[in-house]
Amino acid sequence: MVNFKVVISDPKTGKTFQKELEEEKSNIFIGKKIGDIVDATPLEMEGYKLKITGGSDKDGFPMAPFIPGGVRKAVILTKGFGFHPKKKGLRKKKLLRGNTITHEIVQINTIVYEYGPKPFEEYMPKKE
Repeated sequence: MVNFKVVISDPKTGKTFQKELEEEKSNIFIGKKIGDIVDATPLEMEGYKLKITGGSDKDGFPMAPFIPGGVRKAVILTKGFGFHPKKKGLRKKKLLRGNTITHEIVQINTIVYEYGPKPFEEYMPKKE
């Protein structure tokens, strides 16, 4: 029922790739928060650990680390999250998702926290 798109970034090379997770493998992410470290063995990446940096829900609203839980809230922003004020002091009300991964999240952004025995490029799909 829950399928995630996991975007994995490699800070050493600056490369990213996307992996689609089926329902059985996606359960390792349910209940985790932004900043948590997850073992990447279910993603067929032996020895790797991933740090969750963000994501977005089914309607495209981004996850915010300062909103607790998995709820969607309207927050007044002064900068960031798609709002770049033209004048000093401008504020805007935007809808954001909380920092906990629930069944309504579609995309999870991660970064490689700990490397395994194989190089990262072996896990990246070849482009034709």
